[in-house]
Amino acid sequence: MIKLGSLASIDAADRWSIYRRLQQLSIPCKCRFYQPLKVKVDSAMTAIQVWSVARQVTAPRQNQIDWLQRCWDIEYSQSQ
Repeated sequence: MIKLGSLASIDAADRWSIYRRLQQLSIPCKCRFYQPLKVKVDSAMTAIQVWSVARQVTAPRQNQIDWLQRCWDIEYSQSQ
């Protein structure tokens, strides 16, 4: 099991958004004022979820649009 880790390079507003989403996913985490977000990662699935949530909150909008477009392109090409 991996002990509590932190996502230290995330600004305060994004950190709270990530914290709330991780709580919704029932991923153990702690977020205190002026402290890094700490997340308990005990499986590969949890690690992927944490990465995905952090990416959704912090990635530039254009990167998210491009990623979504690639997903749609893959789905469309597979359905034909």
